Amino acid sequence: MRVDGASSLVKRAIGWYQRPMSSVRASHILLMYKGSARSSATRSKAEADQLIKEIKAKVDGGADFAELAQTHSDCPSGRKGGDLGQFGKGQMVPAFETAAFSMEIGDVSGVVETDFGYHLIKRTG
Repeated sequence: MRVDGASSLVKRAIGWYQRPMSSVRASHILLMYKGSARSSATRSKAEADQLIKEIKAKVDGGADFAELAQTHSDCPSGRKGGDLGQFGKGQMVPAFETAAFSMEIGDVSGVVETDFGYHLIKRTG
């Protein structure tokens, strides 16, 4: 079985095993708030929390993730539909990495909080 150009299942003398992923591709929507890391946002943490939940509901209802990222994300990646490209373990903050690596391609996370604010993450590869 091949996944993203790499073999995800490896045959060994004792059987098959799942090779751990070394990298993933993801997009995200970041909502910063007053006091979050590197933030110039003026919204409160409570306002950001409410807005990210509203955005998540739109995604769950079928809205286009990339369009929502362009409209709402405080990250410069929002201009590219939230695309962060391919990244490996140790390149993102732990909570973000854990969520991204635990999802299947096409999945959208629940709200993930980091020092930078609230994220919705979509695994794209």
